[in-house]
Amino acid sequence: MSESKVKLTRSFQDFFTVVLANTPELRSKVYQVRYRVYCDEFGYEPVEQFPNQEETDEYDGYSLHCLIMHKKSGLPAGCVRMVPAYDLDGQHHLLPLEAHCGESLDQERIDEMNLDRHTVCEISRLAVDRVFRRRTGEELTRFGEIESLDVSKQEQRTFSLIAISAFLAATAMTDLSGKTNVFAMMEPFLPRLMKRSGIDFQKAGFDMDYRGIRAPYFIQTQSALTHMQEDLRDLYDWIYSQMAEQYKESLI
Repeated sequence: MSESKVKLTRSFQDFFTVVLANTPELRSKVYQVRYRVYCDEFGYEPVEQFPNQEETDEYDGYSLHCLIMHKKSGLPAGCVRMVPAYDLDGQHHLLPLEAHCGESLDQERIDEMNLDRHTVCEISRLAVDRVFRRRTGEELTRFGEIESLDVSKQEQRTFSLIAISAFLAATAMTDLSGKTNVFAMMEPFLPRLMKRSGIDFQKAGFDMDYRGIRAPYFIQTQSALTHMQEDLRDLYDWIYSQMAEQYKESLI
């Protein structure tokens, strides 16, 4: 593990916090990030469908949500959710990728896995707010110019870890909840990126055009944790420790 990677992951801990969005106020921030990314920026969902500027769907009510917050500005930087196949009341649901991308699934292969549906989930709605993705001075945003965040060069470098940290937070949610057989609908670059970090998603179907070319992937939580590079495991352990107490409180 290089010293620069250690320094970067530790710097991320200085500049950001990762929380379980377990209150209406925090979930509202999650939905606002999703609106800005999925509706306003990329047009995946119609803006007129969400006049309150919060993008939500039928899966949110029984999903776990995570929010990454920028400490200095107080702005939400990113979010992700974990959608279980069974909710807390024991009711079964189709995963989003089953409902919307079922034709892309290699159902024969998935059936051979013989998964307990009570342990199955999907990671979805991973989003990084555009103010944390733009180069300094590139454009005006709804928060003003990015320079208004008044961040150092080192702090800007940590912005590249927001998406990775969101995935690690989702992994923590699968670990905490026991939903350890994990599916995700991803663009090809993301599993390649994760594989370089030791996290090897396996393709569970076929490419399809769904908001760009995407395919279903599968991983077991323990596999991700076992093969995760040391620098990311350090970051994961920090994220897990932040979320564990919040998860316990949410069950009370």
